[in-house]
Amino acid sequence: MMSKLTIFKLSLLSGLFVLCGCSVQTSVDNSPGRPTQYEDPGSAGLVRGVGVESQDIKSMCDRMMREILDAPQIAARAVPPLVIIDDQNFTNESTSRLNKRLITDQLRVELNRAAQGRMYFISRENIGMVEKERMLKQEGVVTTGTLPMTPATAGADFRLAGRIASLDAIDNTSGFQSRYHQITLELINLQTGIIAWSGRYEFQKAAQEGVEYR
Repeated sequence: MMSKLTIFKLSLLSGLFVLCGCSVQTSVDNSPGRPTQYEDPGSAGLVRGVGVESQDIKSMCDRMMREILDAPQIAARAVPPLVIIDDQNFTNESTSRLNKRLITDQLRVELNRAAQGRMYFISRENIGMVEKERMLKQEGVVTTGTLPMTPATAGADFRLAGRIASLDAIDNTSGFQSRYHQITLELINLQTGIIAWSGRYEFQKAAQEGVEYR
């Protein structure tokens, strides 16, 4: 049997362990973080760098949409042209990490909204879906729907081409950097190869290092 002195010592040690345990501090920060907030994609956000950002894309596409609609060789033709606007022939040669479709999708959607029948847009990205449905109709598997059958899928008159280029300058001492962007878009006549319209958008930004684009 344990003596009363031994029991007392054990009780005292247990009490000390409890006190020590209460005073231990963890490294986990349970304080509430900054709540998520919405930002206007047409304005510079809280996180800013030297890359291509949402306000650049919206501003550029809005300006180029207006230029295309004002180009008589495109939007003022007696017969509305058929146009392909996608990223197939649009290259990113800049040092900025960017999903090119953010530009081509924005431009196509805004043009389609504003054109009001002055031009029509062809989806080459979904041509497999179109051809599959046409085959089912031609074989009598499904009805022809409400639209008349055409001899073939629509061909295009003009297609978008272009590139994104950049020029960087970095101060190795301070880590401050500057980047100049030049984004060029053109509509190419698919019969002759003639450039029917050209547009250029350029901007330059300077910032401290630290912003990563994904």
